[in-house]
Amino acid sequence: MQNTMPLVAPARGFNDEEFQLRTHRAQANMAEQNLAGLLLMTEPEVRYFTGFQTLFWQSPTRPWFVFVPAQGKPVAVIPAIGAQLMSQTWISDVRTWSAPTPSDDGISLLIDLLLPLSTSGARLGILKGHETSLRMPLGDWEKLVASLPGLQITDATRLVHGLRMVKSPAEIEKLSYICRVGSETFAQVPQFIAVGMPLEEVFRKFRCAAISQGADDAPYVVGSADQGGYSDVISPPSRRPLREGDVLMMDTGCTWDGYYCDFDRNWAIQRADDQAKRAYDVLWRATQAGIDAARPGNTSRDLFLAMSSVLSEMNSSGGDIGRLGHGLGMQLTEQPSHAAFDETVLEENMVLTIEPSLSYGDGLMMVHEENIVVGSNKPCLLTARAATELPLIG
Repeated sequence: MQNTMPLVAPARGFNDEEFQLRTHRAQANMAEQNLAGLLLMTEPEVRYFTGFQTLFWQSPTRPWFVFVPAQGKPVAVIPAIGAQLMSQTWISDVRTWSAPTPSDDGISLLIDLLLPLSTSGARLGILKGHETSLRMPLGDWEKLVASLPGLQITDATRLVHGLRMVKSPAEIEKLSYICRVGSETFAQVPQFIAVGMPLEEVFRKFRCAAISQGADDAPYVVGSADQGGYSDVISPPSRRPLREGDVLMMDTGCTWDGYYCDFDRNWAIQRADDQAKRAYDVLWRATQAGIDAARPGNTSRDLFLAMSSVLSEMNSSGGDIGRLGHGLGMQLTEQPSHAAFDETVLEENMVLTIEPSLSYGDGLMMVHEENIVVGSNKPCLLTARAATELPLIG
């Protein structure tokens, strides 16, 4: 089933009840794991629990902290420059310092906040696992830990990622909108590209088209083009002109209100050889196998195996990407991974990319990607499904 709602933007932001529900769900899981709190330091997690959204995260100068207690509302410990914006969220306890102060960038405030937990020997959860990072100087972290010797620090990665993997209706509405914007933009590509156009101009026109369609930004636009296929899928644009016989791939992560789409499209320039046509057909059917397998109770590994069985018609290794899709939301890529190692059980309202890839010919490859939401019965496409045959331009 494909989403065909009109291209109308939903309301920006979330109401307070959204954040209350997220916090209550986290606290219920924390109680099961005997955690006295969570200390969060990275942008998606801080935004998930507070609604604090700013491009200032692109500056590495200042750390930002949010503490989610076992009971009550989260506490923000942030640089003073963010106080006004944080005060517009549902957070009422905002503690600030004048930053940057390399000798004490919020560490004293954190020690004061966490000292009662240390005194009682309580357990504090932080994100230690895959796809996480410590967004503060290691020296500051060591100082914090040394100052709180009674604190039991434990890994809360699965707890937080588990919450974020299942989207609320309001999140799905935003994701649906930006996926439709991306789909409308891809539909325009044949109208503005032609033989001889440099790839960098193709990318520039795509970004402009996406923003004119309603995207806030198109921070991730990559792709490639070469005769009969391409050899990588993460390149920035070059000045190479499009040529007859090229297969062009563009992959985009457009954003709206802090949520991403992430999918790609392939085209042949004027003509396509039989190998490229066959690769596209195999990928289209592998994608459909992944979509069909995306049902509650199945695992990410099940999706991987369903796609791999089709890919084996042309490539026994299924490509060398390492996984065949992933979660999607506030980040371009989120948990879970559709890979042989990932036994994550799918649940209703997970938003996923389905992204098979294969290798063929002399060092060529092709990828295909769609975005879906897992439904109670069958998945719903958020992206407009790609053509069943490799499209020709010109």
